[in-house]
Amino acid sequence: MTPTRARHGRVTLTDIAKGCGLSRATVSLVLRGSPLVHAETRVRVEAELKRQNYVYHRGAANLRRKVSSGVALVINDLSNPFFAEFAAGVDESLAAAGYVTLLGSTGESAERQHAVLGSLIEHDPAGIILSPAEGSDGARLRALVGTRTPVLLFNRELDTDWDFLALDNRRGARLATEHLLERGHRRIAFFGGHRDSSSCRERRDGYREALAAAGLTPEPQWLIECAPTRLEAAGQTGALFVRDPAPTAAVCYNDAVALGLMAGLTARGRRAGHDFAVVGFDDIPEAQVSAPPLTTVAVDPRARGRQAAELILQRLRDPDAAPTRTIAPVRLQVRASSDIASVPPGDIA
Repeated sequence: MTPTRARHGRVTLTDIAKGCGLSRATVSLVLRGSPLVHAETRVRVEAELKRQNYVYHRGAANLRRKVSSGVALVINDLSNPFFAEFAAGVDESLAAAGYVTLLGSTGESAERQHAVLGSLIEHDPAGIILSPAEGSDGARLRALVGTRTPVLLFNRELDTDWDFLALDNRRGARLATEHLLERGHRRIAFFGGHRDSSSCRERRDGYREALAAAGLTPEPQWLIECAPTRLEAAGQTGALFVRDPAPTAAVCYNDAVALGLMAGLTARGRRAGHDFAVVGFDDIPEAQVSAPPLTTVAVDPRARGRQAAELILQRLRDPDAAPTRTIAPVRLQVRASSDIASVPPGDIA
């Protein structure tokens, strides 16, 4: 251990420079990945960094350079496989551009979201990708983030001037409902989510549009609200059958809700795809291997993550451009959960 290190307790650039007989400037160039450094010199410095267990203080470096190499990603439900895929896509694109993803999860709590964002902002991220928690207040978030850090909202819209990337929620739910109508269903529920969420409202609107085009009006008891999770959906399954005639099919807010509903149906002695039709929304990887495989609205969550990263990077390149609003395409992926061929036609009319 060098005398310098013993005095201040933390390895510095000076320690590394002395250890390998080079200047601080050269060591700094290596840490910044500069192409100006000879390969042999880079190897020499990296070996000394490892020998002395040097920890690169990226925050201090960012302050000196007046830039940040981190982008914050704040999602509303880490337990939802959709967001695991979405986050993977974000990280792929950010890493390719030389950025690090700073991940936070809010668990659908607006208060937790405020705390998570406040903590991440202390790291001075170059930008923020935010999938808002239910009940988020746009003005409050705007005051917290300020005007210097660009933000991209994903899928849930708030009253802000931030860039926005959404799924085509209305069209997706309309496709799902039309599919069930084509199968002969007339009593179709919309299951899951909360109506104060913009994405849920849009999906309900698409559902209603398809029913209206078929000359149908949904009964109030066909609109079942619950948290957009598997556990909550399973617990709310009984709400579909409290009145006769009960629905014979459901368009679900997302795949987590759809899988929870299928579990709830099984617990009640019913089978999705046999005596009740289920359609999800997202097409998470589990959808194609569930029992039965889930019919769903495919949105390609990993591609959406890459798209979100590209949009925030575009904003960093052109900070003065007008706010953008991007709607990502969707498509219907038909599988066995909506196949009820064994049910007599009289039971689904």
